[in-house]
Amino acid sequence: MRIFDIIDRKKNGNTLTDEEIRFFVKSVVDGSASNEQIGAMLMAIVIRGMDEWETEILTQAMAESGDRIDLSGVDGIKVDKHSTGGVGDKTTLILVPLVASLGIPVAKFSGRGLGLTGGTIDKLASIPDMHTNLTEDQFVSQVKRIGAAIATTGKNLDPCDKKLYAIRDVTATVDSIPLIASSVMSKKIASGADAVVLDVKCGSGAFMKDKRGATRLADLCIKIGRKAGLRTSAVISDMDEPLGNAVGNSLEVREAIEVLKGQGPSDLKELTLRLASHMVMLAGVADSAEEAEEMALKSIYEGRAINKFRQLLRAQGGRDVTEHPDLLPGDKFKGEVTADRDGYISSVDAASIGHAAAILGAGRLKKEDPIDYGAGVYLCKKRGDYVKKGERLMYLYSKSQKLIMDAEDDIRNAVSFSEQRPEDKKIVLEERF
Repeated sequence: MRIFDIIDRKKNGNTLTDEEIRFFVKSVVDGSASNEQIGAMLMAIVIRGMDEWETEILTQAMAESGDRIDLSGVDGIKVDKHSTGGVGDKTTLILVPLVASLGIPVAKFSGRGLGLTGGTIDKLASIPDMHTNLTEDQFVSQVKRIGAAIATTGKNLDPCDKKLYAIRDVTATVDSIPLIASSVMSKKIASGADAVVLDVKCGSGAFMKDKRGATRLADLCIKIGRKAGLRTSAVISDMDEPLGNAVGNSLEVREAIEVLKGQGPSDLKELTLRLASHMVMLAGVADSAEEAEEMALKSIYEGRAINKFRQLLRAQGGRDVTEHPDLLPGDKFKGEVTADRDGYISSVDAASIGHAAAILGAGRLKKEDPIDYGAGVYLCKKRGDYVKKGERLMYLYSKSQKLIMDAEDDIRNAVSFSEQRPEDKKIVLEERF
């Protein structure tokens, strides 16, 4: 069997065999497939597609390509969540302590961001002294002890996905439903949890630009998860506009803390509670979404959720930024963007805000790029708000005044206006079980 022949078969639209798919994954991991061959195979998959069966086999082979996390020693149903990524998405920082405060163990492996804004680990890394790179023993022990952990791991989890993702990122092969589904679910299967809720985003700031594609992706991931014995559900959420008001690592930590204290923007609270309800139901602790949301809200208002976050910070060495947010990094320069007319805000484009945040230093374009943890955008106004000419729309933060000026040029077209107030838009578009 040769990689060349497998590429050629997929290029011509053939359904690959179990043996061919597993041979491709093995060749990626052991290095016998060149980057050029891997790129060609990925492009063939993007153009010709993969059916559901092929995608399931690819996912299984990827999950088996490295080590697996063993959480069997942790009592209860271990839950996890995954987001397909969006601008201002800090729900993991809220969900892990919130759900854990209900007595449900949450074991969350996360990554650093590559693109417009930082990933969950970058957000946590903005907290002084926070340790995010845990060994498997440290990770499992912490979940046993306090019921929650958010970390990267030195363990060799899903090495095939790491290689494929790096090549997808530079070959314009990211936006393929089979490739996204296999990437997401292979990592979740290898991470050892019993259940996972997926936040599948759609809109200008997401991989999936429309609801139809997001629903197809969600349904495929659910089928793959269940075939692997993983309780799986999904929420389709809107990403035409940034989630919440804060975009940028330390800014998003501050906003997550606000929600854990019962405050914060309404769209972020609504989505977080909906995702929490799925996690609670998957763990078998509630019989309905309404009951699960009530449990989560009660935990927030009684202070148990924020206390669990403090416990998580202590366990991983982080300073208590819940009581001392001034410990979080801030940037030297602060700019403002103001309205150039009167009117209602009809849209705030998530992709444009994300690009501006990257210019300011909040994201990385290459894996080795440094991140400015204090950089980002804070939205003072969002869709549906009425503003007058000259009124402040957003703050920009950066180490460099020049970067602020560059971002201002990029960001002005992000906000659209109308004479009439736009209709309210749902943050949760659909739920899939």
